[in-house]
Amino acid sequence: MKAKTSILITGGAGFIGSHLVRLFVKKYPQYQIYNLDNLTYAGNLENLKDIEDLPNYKFIKGDIVDQEFINEIFDTYKFDRVIHLAAESHVDRSIEDPLAFVMTNVIGTMNLLNAFKSLWKNDFKNKLFYHISTDEVYGSLGTEGLFTEETSYDPNSPYSASKASSDHFVRAYGETYGMPYIISNCSNNYGPHQFPEKLIPLFINNILNGKALPVYGDGNYTRDWLFVIDHAEAIDLIFHKGIIKETYNIGGFNEWKNIDLVKLLCQQMDSKLARPKGTSEALITYVKDRPGHDLRYAIDANKLKSELGWEPSVTFEEGLEKTISWYLENEKWLNHVTSGAYQDYYKLQYQQ
Repeated sequence: MKAKTSILITGGAGFIGSHLVRLFVKKYPQYQIYNLDNLTYAGNLENLKDIEDLPNYKFIKGDIVDQEFINEIFDTYKFDRVIHLAAESHVDRSIEDPLAFVMTNVIGTMNLLNAFKSLWKNDFKNKLFYHISTDEVYGSLGTEGLFTEETSYDPNSPYSASKASSDHFVRAYGETYGMPYIISNCSNNYGPHQFPEKLIPLFINNILNGKALPVYGDGNYTRDWLFVIDHAEAIDLIFHKGIIKETYNIGGFNEWKNIDLVKLLCQQMDSKLARPKGTSEALITYVKDRPGHDLRYAIDANKLKSELGWEPSVTFEEGLEKTISWYLENEKWLNHVTSGAYQDYYKLQYQQ
């Protein structure tokens, strides 16, 4: 009999994953946490320096697309539960290389599902496959309305199509094989440790370096923003108290047009850097829109709030201030990421 519940978190060196891994390792010493990450460009073990030596944590380097490898680690570690975050997630990259998104987000998820099913066969007592998805599977909203858990899927990019496909396979395995699953769909995350290809850290870095702030189209695309630490807390709550075969939408109750967000970011950066008002805003440059750009995403997270008692801990203004402060206090981390030097950390720690 294993002494501890064995939990696999995929993508645990990434932005959201690293916050979740830290939360689980520190909060639940009774769990053995395995962090599986392939350490591609967005995975960074420097994010987890503070917990890497704790006894209930183990890092595993590997690719979820490698079926033989996945089968081997499931056989070795006998994972009781899986929290699946590993994914290609940047829409612009999906437009350039859609097949990479099919491989990771669809085939990778299938490999995990098959390994989990093979390991536990029909005995799924106290087992769980928790799949983390995105609001982008729902498509685009007009100026009114919100995405609910009953909203029909209508993906518009290779990224969102690949995530929609993986969601469908998770549900199909639940219905066909009796596999216990939960799915959550989240809105745009922001906060510390985010790779600077995404809007907020990219613009923070560009402002620091006096570079242009490229805003798509007219800047009126609208998103719901979720502080990453609040997201990790929501995942924790759903993991422990969510109902099997249910879907939970996680949003920040925080809609912002891109241009309004950028202007707020500019104002806060000028204040933090003691620059004249308007210095950062002068860097805004409108650029050609990307193909299939969804007008608006907005999540109704009231099911999660009413049934499990979760709600965001910060307003967007507060969360953005915390985020900016973290990046300004961790310019070494930012420089490592933008230069690629962060990738040396794995070699130093694990390949000696």
